[in-house]
Amino acid sequence: MRTRLPLFLLLAGCATPVAPAASALQAVPHSATPAAADAARPAQASVAPPTASGDMIFDAWASDFQGRALAAGIDPAVFRREMAGLTPDPRIAALDSRQPEFSKPIGDYLKGVVTADRVTIGQRRRADVAEFGAIESRYGVPRDILIGIWALESGYGSIQGDNDVLRSLATLAAQGRRRAWAEGEMIATLRIIQSGEHPRSRLKGSWAGAMGQTQFIPSTYLATAVDQDGDGRRDIWGSRADALASAANLLAKAGWTRGQGWAREVTVPAGFDFGLTEGPRETPAWWADKGVRPADGRPWSAADQAAKAQLVAPAGAGGPLFLLLPNHFVLRQYNNSLAYSLGVGLLADRLGGGAGVVRPWPAETPLSLVDRMTAQRALAALGFDPGAPDGVVGMGTRRALREWQKARGLTADGYLSGDMVRRLRDEAAAKPAR
Repeated sequence: MRTRLPLFLLLAGCATPVAPAASALQAVPHSATPAAADAARPAQASVAPPTASGDMIFDAWASDFQGRALAAGIDPAVFRREMAGLTPDPRIAALDSRQPEFSKPIGDYLKGVVTADRVTIGQRRRADVAEFGAIESRYGVPRDILIGIWALESGYGSIQGDNDVLRSLATLAAQGRRRAWAEGEMIATLRIIQSGEHPRSRLKGSWAGAMGQTQFIPSTYLATAVDQDGDGRRDIWGSRADALASAANLLAKAGWTRGQGWAREVTVPAGFDFGLTEGPRETPAWWADKGVRPADGRPWSAADQAAKAQLVAPAGAGGPLFLLLPNHFVLRQYNNSLAYSLGVGLLADRLGGGAGVVRPWPAETPLSLVDRMTAQRALAALGFDPGAPDGVVGMGTRRALREWQKARGLTADGYLSGDMVRRLRDEAAAKPAR
C-alpha cells in the first residue's frame, strides 16, 4: 500500500520476517580430527555473485543479501535467475531521499481528495462491482470505505505504477536507510515468484514496492490477498473483486468493527480545553459532558455510542473537529496518516450521501521544511521536547507544541501555523544564552 506520507510506510510493520540461517557446521565429536571435521561439514550450494551492475555498493549488498534470502527459503535457482543483471534504479534512490520542501495544509489535501468528480466516479463504481454484497457480508467493511481506499490508492485502478517491484526494493535495500524492511519485502516478492502464482513481470507497482489497485506491499499480499472472483489467482492488478476483497480482508484482520462508523465531525463550546486533543479515548457520552456535540445535530447510533473516541483538530481550533472512532485507527493500519484516513472516511461519507464537513477548512499557508525544523528546534531550546528536528510534524511535535501553547496561555490545539512558527522563533531567539 502506498505511503503518503506515504503509503508504504504504514505497512512496513507487516514485512515478512527473515528466518535465522541454520548452522552450516553440524555437531562433530570433540575428538574428531580436522580432516574428519571437514568431512562432516555438509556440502554447500555454490552461489555465484548474484549481479554485477557496476555499482560497488549495490553489488556488495546483493552478494551479502543472497545468504539471507537462501536462509529464508528462497530457491537458489530462483534467486540467481531473478537477481541476474539487476541494477539499481537511480530514480528511486532520488525519490527515497527527497523531503518535500513545503507541506500541503491538511485542509487543502482533503479538498483535493473529496472532489465532485471523484464522488461521481465512485458512485458509478458502486454499481459496477457485483461482488460488493458478498464482500460486505464476509468482512463487514462497508463498500464506501473500500471505494475510498480504491480511489486514493490507484484512482479506481487507473494508476497502479509500472516499476519492477523487485528492482525498486533492491534499490531501497542497497541504500540502507530502510534495509531490513526492504529486504523482507524482497524475500516476500521472491516467494510470490517462487510459488508460481505470478511471474516477476506481473509484479509492477509504485517506486516503494506497493502493488495493484489497492497498493499492497508484497508481504501484505502474501498475508491478506484473497481470490474473490474464484479464478484460482489472487489478482490485485486485474481483478477489481480480488483487489477490493483483499483490502476488506486487511481491514477485518486489523480489527474493523462491523456496524460502527469511523468518525463524526463535532463542535465544542467556548473555552474548551484543546489540550484534550489527541488524548483520551472515551465514549461520546463522556465527551458530551464536556460540551462536545455532533456537528450535524444527528444523534449517535447505538453502535457508536458504545465506542471510545479520540478528539482531533487537524487544522487547529479554527477548523473542523472530529471524534475518531476505533475504525478510524483500523484505517491507519492501512496507511498511518491522519490526512489519508480522514480522506478515505470523508470520501466514503460523500459516497453514502453525506454533505461533507459542516465547518469549512480554514485558509492555510504551506510551511516550508525550514519553518517546520525551525519550530522543532525552538521548542527544544525552550524546554519542550519534540524529538529529532526532522521537519515532520508528528505526534511528538504536536504534543510539545500543545505543552508550549498551554504554558503561554494560548489555545493548546497543537496546530503548527505560520503564526506559531514566528512566535516560537522569536521567543527562542530572545532567550538568553547560557
